Amino acid sequence: MSSPSDRPTADAPDGASGSTVLDRVHAALATVDDPEIKKPITELGMVDSVVVDDTGTARIKVLLTVSGCPMKDTINREVTEAVGRVDGVDDVAIELGVMTPEQREGLQAHLRGGQAQREIPFAQPDSLTKVYAIASGKGGVGKSSVTVNLALALAAQGLRVGIVDADVYGHSVPAMLGLADARPTQVEDLIMPVPTPSGVSVISIGMLKPRRDQVVAWRGPMLDRALVQMLSDVYWGDLDVLLLDLPPGTGDVAISLGQHLPGAEVIVVTTPQEAAAEVAERAGTMASMMHQRVIGVVENMSFLPCPHCTPEQDHRLEVFGSGGGDRVAATLSSRFGYDVPVMGRIPLDLSLREGGDVGKPVIEADPTSPSALALRGVADALGRRGRGLAGRQLGLSPTAKV
Repeated sequence: MSSPSDRPTADAPDGASGSTVLDRVHAALATVDDPEIKKPITELGMVDSVVVDDTGTARIKVLLTVSGCPMKDTINREVTEAVGRVDGVDDVAIELGVMTPEQREGLQAHLRGGQAQREIPFAQPDSLTKVYAIASGKGGVGKSSVTVNLALALAAQGLRVGIVDADVYGHSVPAMLGLADARPTQVEDLIMPVPTPSGVSVISIGMLKPRRDQVVAWRGPMLDRALVQMLSDVYWGDLDVLLLDLPPGTGDVAISLGQHLPGAEVIVVTTPQEAAAEVAERAGTMASMMHQRVIGVVENMSFLPCPHCTPEQDHRLEVFGSGGGDRVAATLSSRFGYDVPVMGRIPLDLSLREGGDVGKPVIEADPTSPSALALRGVADALGRRGRGLAGRQLGLSPTAKV
């Protein structure tokens, strides 16, 4: 460790670059992102003061957005690690404060780009976020499991992914991700989605209830308001993909989604049996009635790999029958006049069920399992679709030539 007399002071240039220790500390702080907002803490006004004293101790005051911020330990650790690597800093002392109401209002205005009007960013003509609504005709077909695992598989591709758990009555996404008791941070009237270790951002009605066991008993207008709030009052940042886990059937939320996000594309989840396939067709038809495009069908619980056979033998036990996914895809293709493919067939897999129960989705907990491989295949197909404005209305109008 160098002695104070040998060490550059905060204001003295050091080396050929001419930078000071203080300059380097500020540069290091700019590499630390707020875990919820996903932007540098320096850009968000969270760094209140920085001093490097003669002993080489960097004393930094960081302002949390709210008192009791659930991510304060993460911020503390990442700031300490980033500044601790700076040449000329021997110790890091962090003080955590809290933003004033005026500072929070300024942060809110910054995040909204200075726009006071609430709007759904994904409904704007220039939005590049791919929005996929995961729908089903009936409950119990594994729609939420498909949503959660697709989100994690897409995030593993390096994409920025968000999930809206719009299944208001049966919100199971938080528990499947191990976030059942998580609560979002609120900056004034702007809500931060809850981050997962994999980088997926999540919001659910289950996270907004005062108690986990509280029952949601809402009808049309309240359901619409809840969906709009999760889309417009939540700070999502620049997402590549947004997945919406819809309630089963063709009710109020499906209609609201069509009204508020007509550009969303729909993936229909079914199981092989006849009864599930028939109602799944209705879910796809509802999407088309709302002018949304159905891009594919996922057949869940497709088969059970024979436990007595080798993978090479490929002996399958069709526990729930067969052909449901093909029937839904063929019917919707004929009805819409464009190809609706079967995007994947997810086998019955103990790892898939266990992962959902304990909050460790199979795509991460058992990535080589049959179900994880099938789900990753669906995610790969979605990832190849990319972002872009092709085929979108840009809201441009022609002007007369001068």
